[in-house]
Amino acid sequence: MKILVTGASGFIGFHLVNRLINAGYEVTGLDVINDYYDINLKYARLAQTGIYKEEIHYGTPVKSKLYNNYRFLQLKLEDKEGIDDLFKAEHFDKVCNLAAQAGVRYSLTNPEAYIDSNIIGFINILEACRHHSAGHLIYASSSSVYGLNEQTPFSEKDNVDHPISLYAASKKSNELMAHTYSHLFNLPTTGLRFFTVYGPWGRPDMALFIFTKAILAGKPIEVFNNGNMERDFTYIDDIVEGIFRIIKGVPTKGNPEWTGLKPDPSSSAAPYRIYNIGNSKPVNLMDFIRAIEKHTGKKAIIQYKPMQSGDVKKTWANVEDMFEDYQYKPRYSAEDGIALFVDWYSGFYKA
Repeated sequence: MKILVTGASGFIGFHLVNRLINAGYEVTGLDVINDYYDINLKYARLAQTGIYKEEIHYGTPVKSKLYNNYRFLQLKLEDKEGIDDLFKAEHFDKVCNLAAQAGVRYSLTNPEAYIDSNIIGFINILEACRHHSAGHLIYASSSSVYGLNEQTPFSEKDNVDHPISLYAASKKSNELMAHTYSHLFNLPTTGLRFFTVYGPWGRPDMALFIFTKAILAGKPIEVFNNGNMERDFTYIDDIVEGIFRIIKGVPTKGNPEWTGLKPDPSSSAAPYRIYNIGNSKPVNLMDFIRAIEKHTGKKAIIQYKPMQSGDVKKTWANVEDMFEDYQYKPRYSAEDGIALFVDWYSGFYKA
C-alpha cells in the first residue's frame, strides 16, 4: 500500500511516518518545513527517519538513508501544480493530510497563514485525491471546532457551528469541504478531531513544552484563567494508534441509516466520517503543572493571567465511536506521558 503523509516533519506526522514505515508500508512524506516554530526541531525529526537537511531541495524527492520504503518531498500544499504532479506520478492508495497551519493564538494575529495552508492547501489535496483516485483521504481536524459548545463530553454528533478562532473555523471548513467531495465524487474521507496532543518531539508552542522549558530554566510560566481550566491531554502514541487503525482499515463508507430529516453531523449517506481521538479523561491544568514539577524536580513560578481570546475552559472527548468502529482505547495517563516527555526533553536539549 502506498501512503502519502503530509506534515511529515511535524509532531504528529513524524510519529505517524515512523509507525507506517516500521509496519512495512510504502510511505511518501511531504512538508514545506516553515518557520512557525524552530525548524531545527523539524530537521531533527526528519533525521530520525533518515532524511537529512543538506539533501533537501524544494520539489525534489529525497530517499531515506535508513528505510528503503520511505522518501520525503519538500512541497507546500498551496503549490497546486506540484501537488497534482505528485499524485499523478504516485497513485497513492491512501492519503493522510496532517499538514496545516496550527495554533489558536497565532491565528489571532496571522489569519492569512490559515487561509493559505488550511483552506487553499486542503482544496488542492481534495482535488488531487478526486482526479487521481486516492482510495481514502484521512485528515486532521481539531477539538477546537467545538468552540462555544459546553455540553461534555464532546461528541461528534454535537453541533459545531460556533467556533471562536480562525484556526477552529478553518478546521470546520475542512470537514465541510471533505463532505462535499464525498457526496459529489464518492471520495471516502475521514476527519479526525485531535484533543491536545503532547509527548516527545512535541511542538514548542504547546503548554507542556513551554512549561517544562521554563520550569527547568527557573523562569515563570503564565497560567491563564487563573488555572481554572481542564484539557483532554492525549499522548502522541495514542493519537498515532487511532490514525493507524483507520489507515489499515477499509475506506469509509456511507451510513445507510443516515437521513436528512434528522441529520447526524458525524456521518452521511456519502462515504464521510468524523471521529474524536482523545484520552477521554480531562486533567485540571494545575494538576498537569504539578506532574511536571514532580518529574523535573523543580517548582514552577506561576503568573496567573485572565482567560485568553479564542480559548475554552474545558475539553473532553467522547471516543465511543472510535471504540465501536476500531476498538480504539487510549493507553497513556497524563502522569505517564509527562514523564516520557520530560525524559525526552532533558536528553534532547541536555537540560
